[in-house]
Amino acid sequence: MPRRGMVRDLFILTKPGIIGGNLISVMGGYFLAARGEFDPWLFLSVLIGLALVIASGCAFNNVIDRDIDAVMRRTRDRPLVQGRITPTVALCQATLLGIAGFVLLAIGTNPLTVGLAAFGFVIYVGAYSLYMKRHSEYGTLVGSLSGAVPPVVGYCAVTGHFDAGALTLLIIFSLWQMPHSYAIAIFRLEDYRMASIPVLPVVKGIATARHHILGYILAFVAASLALALAGYAGPGYVVIALVMGGYWLYLALQGYRTQDEVRWAKRVFGVSILTITALSLMMSLDSTLGTLPLL
Repeated sequence: MPRRGMVRDLFILTKPGIIGGNLISVMGGYFLAARGEFDPWLFLSVLIGLALVIASGCAFNNVIDRDIDAVMRRTRDRPLVQGRITPTVALCQATLLGIAGFVLLAIGTNPLTVGLAAFGFVIYVGAYSLYMKRHSEYGTLVGSLSGAVPPVVGYCAVTGHFDAGALTLLIIFSLWQMPHSYAIAIFRLEDYRMASIPVLPVVKGIATARHHILGYILAFVAASLALALAGYAGPGYVVIALVMGGYWLYLALQGYRTQDEVRWAKRVFGVSILTITALSLMMSLDSTLGTLPLL
C-alpha cells in the first residue's frame, strides 16, 4: 500500500488547480450547448473523462519539465524534482489516467468529443511541452490552443458537431490564455530567464509584452461579445462580459503608467482568472434561463 505522502505527491503531479479551472470552463461549454437540458450520464462522462485526460497531460508535463522545474524557484519542491516520485512511476500514472479518461469519453460521449480531447492532449504534451515551450516565443500561442479545448469539448459533447458556437468558444479561450500567460511570465521573469524559457517578456522585453497583453484583451472582449451577438448567450452574460472584460482592459492600460510591473502583472493575472470564471458561470446560468439573440 502506498504511503500517504506518496499519494499526495501523485495527486500534486496532476496539477489539481489546473484541472479545477478547466472543469469550470467545461461546464460553461456544456450548459451553453444544452440550453437547459441535462443528461446526467453525458455530463459526468465529459466532466470526469476530461478531468482524467487533463490530469494525464499534467503528469506527463511534470516528467518532461523536471529539469526546468529544478531551476525555477516556484517549482523546486515538486515531487519529481525532489525525488519523492520516480519518472517511471509518474509515467505509469500519466498513462493509466489518460487511458481511463479517453475510454470514459469514448463510452459516454461521441467521436468528435474524443477527437477534440485528443487534439488538446497532443498539443499540450507533444507540441508545447516537448518542443515549443523550450524553443520558441510562440510556444505560448501553441499552448493556448490546448487550454481552449475544454469548453469546446463540453459544448461538442452535447451537440455532436463543431459549429460557429464551438469555434467562438475556441477563439475566446485561446485569446484569454495569452495575456494570462504573459502576466505570469512578467511576475516570474527571473524564473523563466534562469530556465532559459523563451517567453515573450524574456525575448522581447516587458514593454513589448505589455502591448501584446492590451491587444489580446481587446480581441478577447470582442470575441466574448460575439458569442452573445450570435445568439448563443443572453443579456446576463453580456453584462458580465462588459464589466469584467472592461475592468481587465482598464488594468492592461494601467501597465503603461505603473512603476511596479510585478504588482501590475499579478493583478492582471488575478483578474484574468476571475474574468474567465465569471464568463463560464454565466454561460451556464444564461443557458438555463434562455438566451436572447441580440441580432
